[in-house]
Amino acid sequence: MSTVLARRTMRTALLATTALFGATAAFAQEAQDDVTQVEEIVVVGSQIRGSKVTAALPVTVVSEDDIIAAAPASGDDLFRSIPQMGDVTFNSSYLPYTSNAARGDTGSVNLRSLGIGNTLVLLNGRRVVGHPTSQANEHLVPVLTYNTNAIPVSGLKRMEVLRDGAAAIYGADAVAGVVNTVLRDDMDGLTVSTQYGGAEGTGMRELNLSIYGGKDIQEGRGNISAFFNYDHRDELNTLDQDYTASNDLTSLFAGTGFENNSSLNGTSPLTPWGRFTVSGSGATINGKAYSGFTVLPGTHKDCVTAIGDGLCVMSGANLPSELNTDMAKLGLTVMPEVDRFNLFVTGKYRINDAVEAFGELGGYYAESQAWQEPIATASAVPFIIPGTNYYNPLDGNQNLTLTGYRFMDMGPISVNVVNKQYRILGGLRGDWNGWNWETALTWSEASAKDVSDNISATKLQEWAAKSTPDAYNFFNGGSLTNPKVGDDTLSNQAALDGIRVDMVRKTKTELGMWDFRVSRPDVYQLPAGPVGVAAGIELRTETQLDDRDSRVDGTIRFTNLRGVQSSDLINQSENPDTYGERDVFSAYVELAAPLISPDMGVPLVHNLEVQVAGRFEEYSDFGSVAKPKFAAAWDIVDGFRIRGSWAQGFRAPNLEQINATVITRSNTSNDWIYCEALRVQGGLKTATGAIDNTLRGCGASMSSRVADEFKANFSQTHARKSTQERRSGNPDLAPEESETVSLGFVIQPRFIPAEFGDFTFTADWWQVKQEGMVGLFRGQNALTLDYLLRKQGSFNENVVRADPTAADIAIFAGSGLEAAGEVLYIKDAYTNQQPQTVEGLDLGVMWRLRGTQYGDFNVNLNVSHLIKYYLDMAPETKMLADAQASGQLDEAIFLSGSFGDMIADFGRPEWKWSLSATWRKDDWTVGAFTQYISSLYDDSLTNSAGDYWTVDSTITANLYAEYAFDGSRFSEALAGSAVRVGVRNITDEQPPLASGGYVGSVYQPYGRYWYASFRKSF
Repeated sequence: MSTVLARRTMRTALLATTALFGATAAFAQEAQDDVTQVEEIVVVGSQIRGSKVTAALPVTVVSEDDIIAAAPASGDDLFRSIPQMGDVTFNSSYLPYTSNAARGDTGSVNLRSLGIGNTLVLLNGRRVVGHPTSQANEHLVPVLTYNTNAIPVSGLKRMEVLRDGAAAIYGADAVAGVVNTVLRDDMDGLTVSTQYGGAEGTGMRELNLSIYGGKDIQEGRGNISAFFNYDHRDELNTLDQDYTASNDLTSLFAGTGFENNSSLNGTSPLTPWGRFTVSGSGATINGKAYSGFTVLPGTHKDCVTAIGDGLCVMSGANLPSELNTDMAKLGLTVMPEVDRFNLFVTGKYRINDAVEAFGELGGYYAESQAWQEPIATASAVPFIIPGTNYYNPLDGNQNLTLTGYRFMDMGPISVNVVNKQYRILGGLRGDWNGWNWETALTWSEASAKDVSDNISATKLQEWAAKSTPDAYNFFNGGSLTNPKVGDDTLSNQAALDGIRVDMVRKTKTELGMWDFRVSRPDVYQLPAGPVGVAAGIELRTETQLDDRDSRVDGTIRFTNLRGVQSSDLINQSENPDTYGERDVFSAYVELAAPLISPDMGVPLVHNLEVQVAGRFEEYSDFGSVAKPKFAAAWDIVDGFRIRGSWAQGFRAPNLEQINATVITRSNTSNDWIYCEALRVQGGLKTATGAIDNTLRGCGASMSSRVADEFKANFSQTHARKSTQERRSGNPDLAPEESETVSLGFVIQPRFIPAEFGDFTFTADWWQVKQEGMVGLFRGQNALTLDYLLRKQGSFNENVVRADPTAADIAIFAGSGLEAAGEVLYIKDAYTNQQPQTVEGLDLGVMWRLRGTQYGDFNVNLNVSHLIKYYLDMAPETKMLADAQASGQLDEAIFLSGSFGDMIADFGRPEWKWSLSATWRKDDWTVGAFTQYISSLYDDSLTNSAGDYWTVDSTITANLYAEYAFDGSRFSEALAGSAVRVGVRNITDEQPPLASGGYVGSVYQPYGRYWYASFRKSF
């Protein structure tokens, strides 16, 4: 069935089901009133309604009390509070320079730190649509996630986290586990609440308004419940905090031994102080010859030739570092301003004593506004300024090449992102001859529109060519009074308006699903008890659209004065539109069986239960896959349980990984074979002038290390240059395969007297092995492989070269190697590559004490320990490493990509734990929450001894108090009201210092946060 037909069929069926729901509800008004309600049970880990087998699997239930104690203002905050959740790579403080990544009101799901896309997210037990905008992961391939900020935190009843591979039960993407968000439903009454809070010492303030309630109908035969949630958050500005207020972080590291690392100075050499090279020869400024020049303030020590208005030029195209721009001081956005709306309606109606109709209707809308650094260009595709430009300082009318410039007079870039998501579901469920059955149709869509300022290169060329004062002025520099920040020498407004355009990226995902599931907890009777069974089928259709701006997707292209074509937007690579669709059929079966019961009196086996499950899925775009699961729970004695599971899983390649057409990126790479031709002839020298028998000298600015007899033919751009890498999707991708093992125990000591409360202790060891992870071989590795193959008489066909020039032939002539032309581009499709092994330990302690004269107590400790996270080399990369180890490759050659031990590598903390506690007595409730995150290491920052910077561990604590007004003690107008006052991060712990200021994928960029709320129920 084609996806288009499937979508139409799904929508038609959904409308029919909705009509059926309305018709049956109307008919049922005449039915008898004494029917019994079908109880709804949502259990993650098993599809068998009423089954106890989930005790064999590690499940974390985040209750409403836990949510209140963590005090999240968004879904992102909530997911960060769960220790088993890994790095948040899609987050609102991640504001990439272009729209090539997800921006705006976003948050991602990354259970076990296995990576985006390995966690399945359910809403009320059913799959949800993914966020439509992709983002490249550490392996440089596009990944998609569910947007956690689409979850209305105030509308949550609870969250269930299955910390175990569950592909056999739930299907693709459940490699790390499943997160089931359960929303409020079946309400009777109305509650209105509002909350206001903000981060201390910043301008970030947040306002929340929630309205939720419901009404029983037909004396409880049915119920309609709804909630509405509105959130507004003000912008968090770079100037609010010292670790974001400057791009030069050197002073923050004073006295640490790392302050001399140049990478701490992140100021940019792309500034309004323009850098230019001259096309042709004989160019002069005020009679002095220049082949290239840089504009400077007239008071700068390097000034050579004055050009008026307090400006001068120096020879060469290297900007003095003291003029680098400190972008953060412009007052840019750290976290954007956001307005977020959530609306969700649920309904159910008992048609008769065996059938109930149910439905859901949900919507999410968010608009964010951010201000990012002004547009800049280093001219990967050279922009040629016509000699006719009115402000051209050259004495003649010669063209100039722009080699480094920031359009500071355009001001910060406005980035406006609108995210939308909706979901409609209709279904029936009931009992038949002891079987629970349920069927539903779901249709959901998510869309994003990212609009940001940019500059049309075509229009810029038009305004640059003008010979009148309204031409765009590249030569007026920045601020003479504050040369590192801002620009008070603006081009005329007509030119600025003339070159400014909107860059628009529209993305959309669709998910349509029909499922039918049955279960029975007692299909067969064993001596130890009844056998439970569940089975079901599912039809799913998915689409993804990435509609790029016409100036980016190749519809409108820029042709410079040399005839070179590129994207029509400054500093934005071309990206074609992408569309993908797939249909999926799946079927599963699950059995839960008690093998030994307490009544059987078996020594050392109080109880023994097993779960066996299997799932088959057929994909329209890459084939079929089937996966099993086995779990068991063994109670040695009452209160001491050993549990374990083994499962196979898979992650299907996402639609962009399969369907993406050629995407061009540029990265600087060494052409080792060119340097090898010089090395074998003694053509490379060390810094002292001796012959260099290694390739250490291969790279940038190596002309001084080339022997004199080769200099005439030597080409620096052949040895090292910014090389195009043409990445593309791959329809032949296979799913990423996985195997999960877990083993643990649960202790509920029965010997502790009841007056001391109920204790539960859990410990679970787990291991996940994945193979065939989708990645790229990478451009530099492709050149290394080409080098190895050329030494053996062949070549890498993915490295596309120009024909050798006469100069190239002369370089290779005495090397014994066949002459190789300069690299034009490298082809690099997504492929199934490296495996990884991840291993960890989860610990839990729960204590509840209720009904005492001192009140009710609840304490929950949740610990996650990452024991191993090892990323193996991809097969081809391993081949290169082996060749290097055997001496076939020079030891100076480096291999690209991530591999090896990844624990604490700028993410993936070794330890994370959270502790929540709640006390209730009479009208008072007090709650506390504390979280610990262990240290990380920042391998981008080293000291003179070669040690990595340590990102410190942190421990934060939240506290709140709530008072519920009793109408008998206060005015009746206050009855049903409650006031809550709280603080997150009570000790004002700032995110620990890192090379970029802070680690945004692990920490939020602010400290202590105060809030107060008021709630009224009617």
